[in-house]
Amino acid sequence: MKNNPHRRQPAGYVSFLMVLSTSSVLMLLTVFAYRRATTAQSIQSTVQLQLDYEEKEEAVLRSIVAIVPNRAIRAMQNQSNTNGNSPALRWESIFTDALTLANARQSVSTEVLAAISTGTTPKVANSGDSTLTDPSRIFKRINSDSNYVTPGINATLGNGYPTPLTCADSLDSSRDSTWPIISKTKRQSGSANVWSTYPDFNLVQYPNINFGYATPGQSFVAKRNWWAFSMDLTAHDTGLTKAAKSKRNMVLSIYEIPSQLAISASSFMALGQDASGGAWQNVNISGGIFAGRAIVEGNTGLNSLATRRGVAISANASVGNERFQGADPFKPGVREEFYLTKGEFFPVSLASESGRAAFIPINRGADFFDRFSHATESSTLSSTTWDNYSVGALQCAMRLDVIQVASATDKTPTSLRFSYLKSGVRQNLTIPLTTGAEPGLPAGYIYCANQNQSYNFGTAVVDVAYGRNSSFAFRNAVTGIITFNNETFGNPLFGTQKFGYFRPSYPFEVKHLPSGKTCIAVYPQRFPAFLTALRADSTTTNHSLVVNVDYTLASGSALLTKPSIPCTDLDYGVILQECADLTGFTRGFSLVTNLRLYIGGDFNTVATTPPAGYTPTGLYYPPCSVFSPEKRYGVEVDPLGVSISGQVGSLASESSAEPIRPLESKTLSEVRLPASRVQANLRPITHPSELPPITMMNWLVLLEERKSEFNSGN
Repeated sequence: MKNNPHRRQPAGYVSFLMVLSTSSVLMLLTVFAYRRATTAQSIQSTVQLQLDYEEKEEAVLRSIVAIVPNRAIRAMQNQSNTNGNSPALRWESIFTDALTLANARQSVSTEVLAAISTGTTPKVANSGDSTLTDPSRIFKRINSDSNYVTPGINATLGNGYPTPLTCADSLDSSRDSTWPIISKTKRQSGSANVWSTYPDFNLVQYPNINFGYATPGQSFVAKRNWWAFSMDLTAHDTGLTKAAKSKRNMVLSIYEIPSQLAISASSFMALGQDASGGAWQNVNISGGIFAGRAIVEGNTGLNSLATRRGVAISANASVGNERFQGADPFKPGVREEFYLTKGEFFPVSLASESGRAAFIPINRGADFFDRFSHATESSTLSSTTWDNYSVGALQCAMRLDVIQVASATDKTPTSLRFSYLKSGVRQNLTIPLTTGAEPGLPAGYIYCANQNQSYNFGTAVVDVAYGRNSSFAFRNAVTGIITFNNETFGNPLFGTQKFGYFRPSYPFEVKHLPSGKTCIAVYPQRFPAFLTALRADSTTTNHSLVVNVDYTLASGSALLTKPSIPCTDLDYGVILQECADLTGFTRGFSLVTNLRLYIGGDFNTVATTPPAGYTPTGLYYPPCSVFSPEKRYGVEVDPLGVSISGQVGSLASESSAEPIRPLESKTLSEVRLPASRVQANLRPITHPSELPPITMMNWLVLLEERKSEFNSGN
């Protein structure tokens, strides 16, 4: 068939209204979809930006926890208050460095950008990436735009914040808002009598963290320093990012924690056996244990164990009645299963598990025992210097030094120097051991009065002498008030001004072990009478003693050398005897020495009346501590066994290849006592009145957010 080109087709039509309507609807749908897509993209971008800021803030907060304790220590150290050192220790520098350490200025690190680069410079579209050069726009003190932190001293911030400390030192209190200040002048106070009685360390509540130095909510002995600040990372670049977040009010705390657990040491520690492999047999441990690193051997059972570097638990050992069968207790899922099935606090913990928290043992090692190994510190930001804070030897109220010896070949001490406090002022007394203070006087006599003057010896029983130039009159075993005149003694030397002297019952002397080793013997029970005879402050103030060798040239003898650690047979030793009844030390007694210590009898075995406010049950003993790099039991003969009560610790390093064994006991003859002859009843300190004068210190650094649900109380 052939089409006819002239044939007419049926006519058609187009409705312009319908076309326009349809196109309009389609256009509106397209616009709506576009707007929905762009809105979703904007929301996703905002959410992602908010998440990015939150992650950055968490990284910054963790960095603050890592930085602050270091700066607080440096603020206590020599020359910290100088133009070259103090700026880096300010809160402003702390927050600036935290931003850098957290890499908060970039969402993607430079290393990651380099790894994903394809030859061209990657472009980051995150508007939240910023130089963050002005920390004052991010961190502010509470309820103010000035400064960076509100220190928790001398004023309360209201509900939801900790109880503030008091600080009477004007410099410490004014500097605390500019630098992180840790000082002995910051004290605890409150309406309860227990706070005024124990303002340095008291019972505070352990925070809700995974690190089990104590159970969350449990009372433990500490002092809480704190600073409050608000944080808003978005505030630095709001004009650019249009992002806005609520300020986060934070509380940064440094808990000062005296060592108080049954066994506590930032050392590599072996628990459960002696060095020969013998299992502990007569050991009872209450409460928890802290170690730098630990291995739990045999079938030992512990209540709880907290470490900084990890623990290895044998298949037969248990912690908190949990057997881990030699497996890693920190393996993912182990803790979670425990919580689901037991609903209790996990008995094994690591300091690093707690997020915005850090546990820092203050361990000075061998320096803790020796006050001559430290130079004088000055120009410090804190009124408490670092050495005086962390070195036990420098904290002792009384000092006993060997300052002279017989000769280069005979190192027998010929002169001692005793230092003590009188009306709060340090006094030095040189005691010749082979010659008298005057010709004709036996060794040991001390000047006390001029002619016709009286001297009150109180209840101390002493020998007295009166005279001069080898002419003396003597009276023995006197007490009370003695007048040094011719009426009392007669006239031993006519026509000459005379003087009065006395010889107390010294609480120390030079003594030799059966091996011939030269030692300084210390008799603590004699100190109260000796201090009375000197008219010194009582044992409430003179409550601690350090025994050292003055190997500095300032002593006047170039024949003395610094003792070795580990101790050698050429070094002196310290003998501790007459120390069973220490009730004369109402605030307790502490001994620190860098020499090997020989314990020659019972130590602190007489109970006394508990102080007011003491709540724990059982007998109360004067709080005592002994610090020495090495200890031995026995002076004349080896003991058959050893019984230990209280707490034990170590200043050894956790990096040591060989673990320390806290219950290891050696005798006078260097024989290691087997586990069957070592009995231990160890328990934690549970009240501030149980703290001895000298202790080891730890810091718990914690950063918490103050949320509205916690505003009902402190």
